[in-house]
Amino acid sequence: MTQLLPTTVSTDRILPGVALMLGFCVTAPLLDVAAKLASSSVPVGQITAARFIVQCLLMAPVVLIMGLSLKVPRQKWMALTIRALMLFTSTFCFIAAIRVMPLADALAIVFVAPFIVLLVGKFYLSEDVGPRRVAAALVGFVGVLFVIQPSFSAFGAVALFPLGTAVGFAFYILVTRGLSRQMHPVTLQFYTGLIASLLCLPILFLAQGTGSVLLDPVWPEGIAWTWLFGVGFFATVSHMMMTYALSWAPSATLAPLQYLELPVATLLGHLVFGDFPNALTLTGIGIIIGAGLYMIHRERVTARRLVTERAAPPI
Repeated sequence: MTQLLPTTVSTDRILPGVALMLGFCVTAPLLDVAAKLASSSVPVGQITAARFIVQCLLMAPVVLIMGLSLKVPRQKWMALTIRALMLFTSTFCFIAAIRVMPLADALAIVFVAPFIVLLVGKFYLSEDVGPRRVAAALVGFVGVLFVIQPSFSAFGAVALFPLGTAVGFAFYILVTRGLSRQMHPVTLQFYTGLIASLLCLPILFLAQGTGSVLLDPVWPEGIAWTWLFGVGFFATVSHMMMTYALSWAPSATLAPLQYLELPVATLLGHLVFGDFPNALTLTGIGIIIGAGLYMIHRERVTARRLVTERAAPPI
């Protein structure tokens, strides 16, 4: 799941942009599948570290091949660190959740992140957000409660981990808004992987020998290495697809497509793990998708109105 950001695009690249966004919706859940498979024998903290280490290793040669500069102004390091910390937190919480929860249940709760971004934008950043979009965000939270209730009954407090993912990812998006206009997306991805890796490794070192189910590292065996590489590989590929999709097609066109990630995750969860949401969870997922699509609709209406007002001749 990702929150789509405004961008300037070329009209002749809209179809490739849509294709890349569809690729993101198919590829991103594969990251979740690999993480859930790895969690049967590898601690969550180690899977999280693998996600960022592999991303860093994959992006480093891309940076060199593209001839991109790795120089970063001093004033950007704090934002880069906060961005990596937020993504690290959201990733850890999500993997901790899907370790026991079905993919679709956890992902549906995470889709509250765009609503959090909207509400923070209105009440903290003083952005112009109308009452209808605020109402849609609140309805989306109601949908999340529908999903959490049966999950909490079945899995206990771990059902709240996806909320940590949603909050972390929401603030990750807010920080990214500023950085994405100042840094190349490939360089940004490289530094996210590097900084998050540096955050993960000391935690794993300190947790060694503690017996913590979530943090105490182990030596992976057999196919677990494949799952760990898959977590980092699919994370890197899916996020690069999303990044370039946004540079080629309008965010208003791509935004509704992100909800295809939910049915894909549901299908993969059923095929690989035999999980399928119950009626109450499906109702909540429907409410979340409906509220999200309505919020996107209102954003389009507002954008068209602003364009019209700016284009109108002075009286």
